Amino acid sequence: MVTVDFEPWEEGITFQVATHLDIDRREAFSQSEIATYQTALETGIREELAELGSGTTVAVAVVLRSMRLHDIDSRPESFHAVGHVAVRNAFALAYGRSPETSASRR
Repeated sequence: MVTVDFEPWEEGITFQVATHLDIDRREAFSQSEIATYQTALETGIREELAELGSGTTVAVAVVLRSMRLHDIDSRPESFHAVGHVAVRNAFALAYGRSPETSASRR
């Protein structure tokens, strides 16, 4: 589980980790493991935004505010998938729908 903010920004995608990132974890995780999960999340977000229809300009800063880690359930693949879902949820909240992506048009 993650909390991210999508904020207007300059053209492109900027991914930031909040200065005071709230990490809820039941077990000890190394900084390397945490960085791996953050990278997987960022990759999922970038991939989903890249799938927006041609002619769409992306200008957003994504700020990771919190993440919950679990010794059994946390895997990079899960955070990657959550990145895709976070973008869809942000569009649904902002526009009442998920964006049309080239993948969904196939």
